[in-house]
Amino acid sequence: MRERKTVRILLLDPMDRLLLMRGRMVADGIPAWFTVGGGLEPGESINAGALREIAEETGFSDVVLGPQVWLRDATGHLPSGERVLLRETYLFARCAGLEPSREGWEPHENDLVDDLCWWSLADLKSCPDPVYPERLLDLLPELLAGCFPDPPLVISPLERLS
Repeated sequence: MRERKTVRILLLDPMDRLLLMRGRMVADGIPAWFTVGGGLEPGESINAGALREIAEETGFSDVVLGPQVWLRDATGHLPSGERVLLRETYLFARCAGLEPSREGWEPHENDLVDDLCWWSLADLKSCPDPVYPERLLDLLPELLAGCFPDPPLVISPLERLS
């Protein structure tokens, strides 16, 4: 199985609301909420990829990137249907919290993503849909309190293959 390095961003506004996207998984069509982010381009750094993904998926350019906080490995499907091992790095970031724009979306994103929404932690706890990563609700409060793991915390059920 091919590996795909990705960056996911825990993008928060001044009120500590987290921006999540609601989309359907390629393989099964089940709706879920997940963080902004995507695959890194060849030779692209994690920070450069994060800023590019944020701009493409939200239209935001005034973003302050924080530390890498989590690492997660998961299997997933690309829009082509190819199954890949996603090697995800999660970054903490802040922005002004404006209304996100979909102008930079690719056709497959418009097909698979239904909504973008700012979520408070309290509201997210009552969300009826799955939220990814799976441990987000347990781990986010520490980050909101300013406690960042060093090195980043491995949150995947899969063993990291360095």
